[in-house]
Amino acid sequence: MEKPKLIKENGLRHDGRRPNELRPIRMSVGILNKASGSALVEYGETKVLAAVHGPREIPQRHLLLPDRAVIRCRYHMLSFSTHERKSPVPTRREIELSKVIREALEPVVISETFPRTAIDVFIEIINADGGTRTAAVTAASLALADAGIPMKDLVVGVAVGKVDGVLVLDIDEEEDMFGEADMPVAIAPSLGIVTLLQLNGVLTREEFSEALRLALAGANLIYEKAREALRDRYMKVRVEE
Repeated sequence: MEKPKLIKENGLRHDGRRPNELRPIRMSVGILNKASGSALVEYGETKVLAAVHGPREIPQRHLLLPDRAVIRCRYHMLSFSTHERKSPVPTRREIELSKVIREALEPVVISETFPRTAIDVFIEIINADGGTRTAAVTAASLALADAGIPMKDLVVGVAVGKVDGVLVLDIDEEEDMFGEADMPVAIAPSLGIVTLLQLNGVLTREEFSEALRLALAGANLIYEKAREALRDRYMKVRVEE
């Protein structure tokens, strides 16, 4: 397949965005009645649903820890979420991303509050158009907050890519497929810590520093939208009461 030109002569990307511009982002919190907490997050055409159950006791007592809660995470792409129908059987990539997302959440969850329990995070990719792992981190963080799990901060994710030699924020599927590099990042902004940092491809030291700066700027914008989604959720609850 011939590589398409993703940066136009005017400097805009193939979808009309500037290099430092996010896709339209939408967030809703508390959308599932049967879950302890839930969130729907959309980065452009990427749509991710997260549900949290717990903290709760589980039959597998040997899995529990005496001093804190166990966080268990499952990342799953629905069969119709990609162009080609996906098998419902968990793939190696889904298992790996389940671990990656759990490790991105663990630094902010105050799990010592609930020893000998489990907190289960279920993530369903409804539609995949790039950036599913970063949108999943954001959705899972919001669902944990909605469940009332004590947290030091929210964690939000965004990916920076290198496309036609240009660093771009919040890459979509086409940019991910044909770009030269992809760097997913998850950040707890008020704590000033990075909980996830991966790099597929090659960046120079200068490009890496600029990509991280771009990710931080994008994460701060996403963070404000996440806080706003939580405020809207609980203002609505207060009004209904």
